[in-house]
Amino acid sequence: MIDIIGSLRKAVTPDRKGARSAAPAKEDRHKQHNLFEAAATFVSASVEEDQARIDEASGWVSPEALSFGVSELACRAVIALARERGESPQTVARTLLGLPAD
Repeated sequence: MIDIIGSLRKAVTPDRKGARSAAPAKEDRHKQHNLFEAAATFVSASVEEDQARIDEASGWVSPEALSFGVSELACRAVIALARERGESPQTVARTLLGLPAD
């Protein structure tokens, strides 16, 4: 999870090392991606440590939209896991982050 956050910080902070290029790749210009596609690709690529896909997804939408999409994905994932486990979202979130029970 921390790697995903670090990758997101690099993608949304242009002056940091490893920042994405401002111009989208040629193949990305003809297809528009929505922020949820970008977030799903960004997060799954981060988990798989696929820097090329991380960079690609980072160029599909603005840094703010990507940040919102990743946040929305995190919320939905925590809700789904909480329902599946029969636990509260707070318990699941804290467990995922390795925090002690509240």
